[in-house]
Amino acid sequence: MTPIALAIACLFAITIGYVGLCAAVPFGTCRKCNGFGHQITTDRRGKPKRGKECRRCKKTGKRIRVGRWIFNRAQRLYREGTR
Repeated sequence: MTPIALAIACLFAITIGYVGLCAAVPFGTCRKCNGFGHQITTDRRGKPKRGKECRRCKKTGKRIRVGRWIFNRAQRLYREGTR
């Protein structure tokens, strides 16, 4: 195989894998709170305690993946355009 064909095949495999991931598991963990739904802070003794609630994921600890967000937007545009 030529290097260009190999690069195209690798990109195609990565894309298909991400599409499958977005279809199977549309929600991933929040990157800001690591899926806890709140920040972890420490008290004076150094013990971890619950901090402020995460505004990015609204206390759920889950966020929609970028690929799924794009798919949802495309579906909404299609539905609105065919009415």
